[in-house]
Amino acid sequence: MKKVDHVGYSKYFIADEKHLEFHDRRLWALRKARDAEVSNITEWEELRGLASAIKEHTLTHLADYLEEFECNAKANGVIVHWASDAQEHNRIVLEILQSRQAKVLVKSKSMLTEECEMRPYLEARDITVVETDLGERIQQLDKQMPSHIVVPAVHKLATDVAELFSRTIGGKPDERSIPALAERQRQATRPLFLNADAGMTGCNFAVAETGGITVCTNEGNADLSANVPSLHIASIGIEKLIPKLEHLGVFVRMLSRNALGAPITQYTSHFRSPRQGGEMHFILVDNGRSERLAMDDFWYSLKCIRCGACMNTCPVYRRSSGLSYGGVYSGPIGAIINPTFDLKKYSELPFASTMNGSCSNVCPVKINIHEQIYKWRQIVAENNELSRAKKQSMKLAGKVLASPKLYRTAVKGALIAVEGLPRAVLYNPLNLWGRQRELPEAPPQSFHDWYEQRKAKS
Repeated sequence: MKKVDHVGYSKYFIADEKHLEFHDRRLWALRKARDAEVSNITEWEELRGLASAIKEHTLTHLADYLEEFECNAKANGVIVHWASDAQEHNRIVLEILQSRQAKVLVKSKSMLTEECEMRPYLEARDITVVETDLGERIQQLDKQMPSHIVVPAVHKLATDVAELFSRTIGGKPDERSIPALAERQRQATRPLFLNADAGMTGCNFAVAETGGITVCTNEGNADLSANVPSLHIASIGIEKLIPKLEHLGVFVRMLSRNALGAPITQYTSHFRSPRQGGEMHFILVDNGRSERLAMDDFWYSLKCIRCGACMNTCPVYRRSSGLSYGGVYSGPIGAIINPTFDLKKYSELPFASTMNGSCSNVCPVKINIHEQIYKWRQIVAENNELSRAKKQSMKLAGKVLASPKLYRTAVKGALIAVEGLPRAVLYNPLNLWGRQRELPEAPPQSFHDWYEQRKAKS
């Protein structure tokens, strides 16, 4: 894969029909598998409602549950830290590692550490960080961000991985066997586990009642990261809290079904206290979450359990890949989370949507994703963050759509233009839309003309 900026990557990916077709087909297969699993649970909508209610209750009492979690975790022998932002999180991790003379850190998948840009921070300070999730490791070796919350390298073909491994960790560049590629990663990573000074995990759910955390994986790498080295550090977004252990069953039932169409993850690991002779650290991270919690229109996004279902169903994401979004979080959830970090930088993302509502329909915690995307569009416009071309096109579209007569005239004119104008008129540097797309073949008549004909005959 070429190393390009996200705009350039988008052009590259869309132009590569082989990758585009695979990406679209693979993610839609996950969506169909999810639907099949959901259809087997008659109380699915009740579960969604319950999960949403638990999250809403927790977020509206978050300070209380955070204090309860801290108190119980400390009673279990865990050392608890608080980080207000990414910089403080990274500094705390570095201080823990340096105080134990740790130079090699093995870690399982964590979107929060990606969000904090922890790996480059530590590597610049002579700490070797090894991603142990297969997809994350592929992306690390290729110097790319994850392109999906659950399946980080889903945009790559086996041929891409074989070529990458041959350059980095060994193997045949023409290898086509996926099990063989996975085995190559396993053989390269096992010695790193055995010789690591520290291990790190993320956190899917943190239970206030017990002071413990739950990590869900399909490879067992979180268990190895947490248990082989004597030092275990867990990075925990403050929104990952749930009140009681009994609530965990609701979310565990939903996570893998929504993510991969599987009844449960292969490993559902519970960490509550350090093993004998070991050390366990929990870092509770805010990094803008409190500010988002205060946003009337956007605090619902804190309910997200990072299942990726909205990405698997999104027609825009499926046909562009996550790297095209330019942020750690991509797809529909990225379109509403990323602008909370930097509105100017991510002002285009809310427009990367067809507004079909499929993302909201599949969300296991009932986040109103498409409504939040629409609200962000309003805020982008109100803050004057629209590009000049978009401003002019929106103004023109507003005039046309406000007048039925003008709209019908424009439709007829467009049909004539598509059929009769030279290609250079439609596909030129001024037509940004046409840089990456081909106009579909024009229908012989508009729906309005067809309807009027039918009405005249009846």
